[in-house]
Amino acid sequence: MNFIKKIHLLLASTFLFLTSCIAQTERPNILLVLCDDLGYADVGFNGSTDIVTPEMDKLAKNGVVFTSAYVAHPFCGPSRASLLTGRYSQEIGTPFNLHSNSSQKNEDNMGVPLKDVFMSKVLQNSGYYTSAFGKWHLGAAPKYHPNNRGFDNYYGFIGGGHDYFPEQYLKIYEKQLKAGNKNIRDYYLPLEHNKKEVRETEYITDALSREAVNGIKLASKNKDPFFIYLAYNAPHVPLQAKKDDMQKFAHIQDKDRRTYAAMVYAVDRGMGEIVKTLKETNQFDNTLIVFLSDNGGNFDHGASNYPLKGTKGDAWEGGYRVPMFFHWPNKIKTGKKFDHPVSSLDIYPTFAKLAGASLPKNNKLDGKEIMDDVINNKEPHKDELIYCLRYRHGHCDVGARQGDWKITRVGNEPWRLTNITADIGEKKNMGGRYPERLKNMVAETKKWTETFITPLWYYSAQDEEMWNDGRMPKYDETFEVDKLIKPASGH
Repeated sequence: MNFIKKIHLLLASTFLFLTSCIAQTERPNILLVLCDDLGYADVGFNGSTDIVTPEMDKLAKNGVVFTSAYVAHPFCGPSRASLLTGRYSQEIGTPFNLHSNSSQKNEDNMGVPLKDVFMSKVLQNSGYYTSAFGKWHLGAAPKYHPNNRGFDNYYGFIGGGHDYFPEQYLKIYEKQLKAGNKNIRDYYLPLEHNKKEVRETEYITDALSREAVNGIKLASKNKDPFFIYLAYNAPHVPLQAKKDDMQKFAHIQDKDRRTYAAMVYAVDRGMGEIVKTLKETNQFDNTLIVFLSDNGGNFDHGASNYPLKGTKGDAWEGGYRVPMFFHWPNKIKTGKKFDHPVSSLDIYPTFAKLAGASLPKNNKLDGKEIMDDVINNKEPHKDELIYCLRYRHGHCDVGARQGDWKITRVGNEPWRLTNITADIGEKKNMGGRYPERLKNMVAETKKWTETFITPLWYYSAQDEEMWNDGRMPKYDETFEVDKLIKPASGH
């Protein structure tokens, strides 16, 4: 009897071991691609006619396109902090961009707090080989370095932006270095690979695509799945593009738009190389590719957010509603559109669940796992609000969406209520027609601010001064409704 029991136990444990192994091999590779200041209308899969993006369009066509995807802040740094921590930036003290040239101030203490665990660390701890390529902008001191935030491999630049042609920016760098300048602009600094300086020779977008390709090839030799965070700085300014790419858009008359288009095309070309490599290494079918922008496009520098209102930095849709798709042949059917609102905050818990990862204890996440809802076309945030708040000098710009409805207050103008599904351009203010809906959504958004903490840094000395003397954030004034409801109108 004991012998039979031992056999049963052995068989059971063997079964569990094999099941565990199968589950491990079925975990997807994850490629998270983030563009910088890419407009809602500036990719083919979102309706662009003058900028062609054939490689991304193929992926989008064979995956799921999100028509109502929002990031957590309309600016680069806070949006990226939210993406990687799964928290609204106001809740972790990072609602302002880091200062210029902070990448050289290793002694400063500005960076996303270490207690807020990045998704990369969670995936790394669950057995993923993790890489980051490109723009960081989340802290320059050594403790905030990508290699110390869950990335096994890092290639890119630590600051908030960079010039694109090494033969140009390295010349400026060497000249200023020789002149004894100790405060050289971030955009001219050499790139780095795992904390060591490198002298890049390729156009930066191509270089980042190349590194992603190399990372995929390296990962194919490992048994563990990979997580790659590919953070292009394109098409963020400076507007710099290769001549060959510019020629493809000779039909665009406006020079800024033409250069911007060429920069987007360079990203698309890189995506083609990445897909080719995934297929060559037999990793394509089980790789989840997530593509999005960090915020809305800057229409002062060539971007278009049509048909959305507003630009980068706004609480209007154009400031933080972004192009996004998922592509995963093993799980996602082709040709889907997902119209329900989702947030970039959902990406962290979604990745963690797919990886079978354990989330850190007491580590709150503001998003939710959405893959099942995406596959089944169910609304993940039914009756929940997706927020946006940006501090201005002396007031806050605010946006919040709940299902078909959105509230907006910009520039201390009266609150607006919009049926965003019927009125994507935010032209009609329905607050006078539905005052109770407006009041309830504003009250819920004000309640959200109770979770905020004091910023850990400020973008300017003026911001800090206004905060310290009480002229910011003035939430009571921001969320005053009764005196600011106007009759429903078309403008």
